[in-house]
Amino acid sequence: MPFKSKAQRRKFAQLLVEGKIQPETYEEWNRETGSAQLPERVHPAPGKTTTRGGRKKSAAPKKKTARSKRRLKR
Repeated sequence: MPFKSKAQRRKFAQLLVEGKIQPETYEEWNRETGSAQLPERVHPAPGKTTTRGGRKKSAAPKKKTARSKRRLKR
């Protein structure tokens, strides 16, 4: 299976150095990828997208329980 991004290639190289994957696995993936121009990352990092204007919805108000009602009576 070829690498999908430069970041993935770096991660597998790090795992190879740490001895967590076999050299044959890394070489196979590297060979299948070839000299293809890979993107830096496949998906953008979460939370980096911009949102349109508008208000955020607030959380629904908490329901009062019997315990909280007792506290209010005191």
